[in-house]
Amino acid sequence: MLKGINPRITPEMLYVMAQMGHGDDLAIVDANFPAYALARHLPHDRVLHFAGRLPGAVQTVLTLLPLDRFVPAAATTMQVVGDPEAVPAPVAEIIPIIEQAGSSLQSVERFDFYEMTRSCFAVLQTQEGRLYGNVILKKGVIPVG
Repeated sequence: MLKGINPRITPEMLYVMAQMGHGDDLAIVDANFPAYALARHLPHDRVLHFAGRLPGAVQTVLTLLPLDRFVPAAATTMQVVGDPEAVPAPVAEIIPIIEQAGSSLQSVERFDFYEMTRSCFAVLQTQEGRLYGNVILKKGVIPVG
């Protein structure tokens, strides 16, 4: 345990987020997501785990990870198959968290989301059991000095 770091952030999560650079993506996915199949070829090829649902994971990650402010939307979610305008409950719950962090969300078709995940730095799998509880966050920068 370290002072000032949320105890839900595991040492491996801390290590991975510290390795990520500006523009790198972190996929935070639900319990049904094919995390292992997609993570095996990423820079961090082991699935990270978070003991909780999507909103808690996003809130926790964003205590340390800045969102990219050079893109229109630093968070991308998966559209509901057959109803791309729908906003699933887990996504509705993270909208204010993303907005408070200074960005917005965009959504993409299911298979496009899988392709985006294949380009991520790492995958963090939550215990979210509700469908479509997935988001990709783009890391920003922290100005120094």
